[in-house]
Amino acid sequence: MSEMPSKLAEIVDEFAAAPRDVVLEMLLEFSDVIPPLPEGIDRAELEQVPECQTAFFLRAEVNPDRTVTTVFDCPPEAPTTRAFAGILAEGLAGASAEQVLAVPDDLYQRMGLAQAISPLRVRGGTAILARLKRQVREQIS
Repeated sequence: MSEMPSKLAEIVDEFAAAPRDVVLEMLLEFSDVIPPLPEGIDRAELEQVPECQTAFFLRAEVNPDRTVTTVFDCPPEAPTTRAFAGILAEGLAGASAEQVLAVPDDLYQRMGLAQAISPLRVRGGTAILARLKRQVREQIS
C-alpha cells in the first residue's frame, strides 16, 4: 500500500499542529503557489469542479514514468480555493500515481481546516482532490 507523498504529509502535519489563528494565514500563503496555465494548454482541456464556488478547472496527467503532473486554473479572486490547489500542487510535485491515490479523502479535515473555514469551502477542496484522483485512476486502469 502506497503512502501519500512525504511533502504533502509534512504540509498536513504543519497545519494540524498550527494554532487555529494562524491556519488561515498559512493557507493563504499557498494561494501564490499556483503557476499560470502552461503554454499551449487551454481551459477547455481541463475539467471543471462544480462544487467550488468559483470557476475552478484542473487536470491530472500521468506521465510515462507514472509520475503525475497537475494543472490548475483558478481565478486570483478565490484565494482559499487557490490555496487548496496550491497545497496539492506543492505536496504532489513529483509524486507517483500510486502516491496520489493514497492521499486521504479527508485531507483538509486532517489539516484542521474544518475549524478555520466554512464547510462549503472544505467541500470544494475535497471535490478538487476527488476529481484529481479519479482522473489518475482512469489513466492507470
